[in-house]
Amino acid sequence: MFTARYGPTALVLGASEGLGAEFARQLAGRGLDVVLVARRADALAAIEAELSKQVKVRCVVADLATPGALATVAAATADLDVGLVVYNAALSPLGPFLSQSLGENLKAIDVNVRGPVAFAHHFGARLAARGRGGLVLLSSLTAFQGSPFVSTYGATKAFNLAFAEGLWFELKERGVDVLSVCAGATKTPNLLKAAPDGAPGMLEPKQVVAEALDALGRAPTMIPGVFNRFASFLMRRLLPRRTTITIMGQQTKKLHAGR
Repeated sequence: MFTARYGPTALVLGASEGLGAEFARQLAGRGLDVVLVARRADALAAIEAELSKQVKVRCVVADLATPGALATVAAATADLDVGLVVYNAALSPLGPFLSQSLGENLKAIDVNVRGPVAFAHHFGARLAARGRGGLVLLSSLTAFQGSPFVSTYGATKAFNLAFAEGLWFELKERGVDVLSVCAGATKTPNLLKAAPDGAPGMLEPKQVVAEALDALGRAPTMIPGVFNRFASFLMRRLLPRRTTITIMGQQTKKLHAGR
């Protein structure tokens, strides 16, 4: 059923490590060929060597912060029947906003906002034309309130959440399932660099991806992990907004201090 709806090929953007690499592994495990996109050719080659024993793998080296990334990926996939697109790539400037460079924040907007819009527009049209498929956008628990010390990142993830929910309604009648995955702390290399001891509710990438793929086609938004779902409910529904922002600030300040 999954392969029939979302196969034969999945495109994973930001596939070099962490959640992106895990999406590639689990999609291959479900029988889909995969196209892997990231900046680092060496990291893509390692994943290709791992997965090519199961399915067909194509690697595309592209910097998703650049305007030409879509054209590069579109050309590399023009001959493929892409049925599922996962936009996992993200850039997260960490620290006080005014101590960060403007360029780094604008780059985060390019990767986290312009990228999803561009790829959703191009591949959404392809998916709608075939009358079936899926689009997964990675959001975050930071999307639900202001998140100090990752202010730009949190704002971009709020965009992804609202964007995915709008597309969910627009595209469902054309056979395309859209899902926003609001992940919390996940045991990825980037998080462990900032928080070697972990973070509250931290999940393994395997669990996040498995829950996300199981939720695809069932709802416009999902939050992986029981702890994260409870914490999100508490912070969004029961606590004053200024309190939730303060709690987020206390947590992200620890990440900044741990760098």
